[in-house]
Amino acid sequence: QVQLVESGGGLVQAGGSLRLSCAASGIIITAGGMGWYRQPPGKQRELVAQITSRGSTNYADSVKGRFTISRDNAKKMYYLQMNSLKPEDTAVYYCNVVPNRLDYWGQGTQVTVSS
Repeated sequence: QVQLVESGGGLVQAGGSLRLSCAASGIIITAGGMGWYRQPPGKQRELVAQITSRGSTNYADSVKGRFTISRDNAKKMYYLQMNSLKPEDTAVYYCNVVPNRLDYWGQGTQVTVSS
């Protein structure tokens, strides 16, 4: 059974930090690996961080230098460490494979950054 469960979101002041977690089960991961996506209010979902099957990482320009994606293969867990948060980081955050699969989307976790 495919399941991606995100957690760790919350309300934080600008400049603060959060660590998101993604528990993965039953998914198929290809060379593109896993990614963290976010959907700000009224906007389209976007990929902000990726960790490939080989362990390489890629980031959207908007989060580069502030966010770090990582994984624990043994636990099948993926993480997104978010530092120096800005109000524009406010969004629902999801994990999914890269490229994403429609049938893998979970509920996401809400991140709200106050100014």
